[in-house]
Amino acid sequence: SVRSMMRYVDEDLHGAEFRECDLTGARLIGVVMQDAVIDGLVTNLVVNGVEVTEYVEAELDRRHPVRVLIRSEDPADLREASRQLHAGWAATIERIRRTPGIERRSVNDEWSAVQTMRHLVFVHDSWFRRCCLGSTELFTPMGIGPTVEPYRGAHGLDLSLDPTLDEIVSVRDAQAAELEAWLDEVTAVQLAARAPVPDDDVWPPYARGRSVRQCLGTVLGETFEHHTFCVRDLDLIEAQDAE
Repeated sequence: SVRSMMRYVDEDLHGAEFRECDLTGARLIGVVMQDAVIDGLVTNLVVNGVEVTEYVEAELDRRHPVRVLIRSEDPADLREASRQLHAGWAATIERIRRTPGIERRSVNDEWSAVQTMRHLVFVHDSWFRRCCLGSTELFTPMGIGPTVEPYRGAHGLDLSLDPTLDEIVSVRDAQAAELEAWLDEVTAVQLAARAPVPDDDVWPPYARGRSVRQCLGTVLGETFEHHTFCVRDLDLIEAQDAE
């Protein structure tokens, strides 16, 4: 059945928040959109007749050159991307340590810094160990996975845990070392191969058929994106505290 299109005419949506919504194909005609923020997977966005996502992507690459390395097919570039991402996170962790407690604070209903890092523990276990290495081992208990069932607390995740910053950093450092050691040896042929995802019902369910390179791209991309979000929110918290 065709889903009926929702249509809003002369509505006051001032300050509205659309979170985790699919707005594919949305048309905003004759609207007033001042001081708006759009964050997400945005492609082919046309504003007043101009396709703007190419400009946005180019500007993001200029601000964050590591994005170009993350998209590369060259193992040397991917090794460098991994090192830069780990160094960026290490600097942010040092920043967090200068304001004890800030790692557990959140703004705008986003994850706190510790929640973000615990999610990256899960990303490594699922998208790297499982999809790139073919591991069937249980996930690190402190990891935070998807909120949807049956994956939410599955495959070794323990939702009751509340690890310290030091405990999380220790796990993330070990994961970064594991990833870099693998990247030091991996070849372009191995990256192009089909990902050895085990044939079971563990997260991520949609990785089968992807290449090792595509699964690695998810690991590096998530590590970058969540660092960007974390720094954004730390800036907001510190600005609030300074007022």
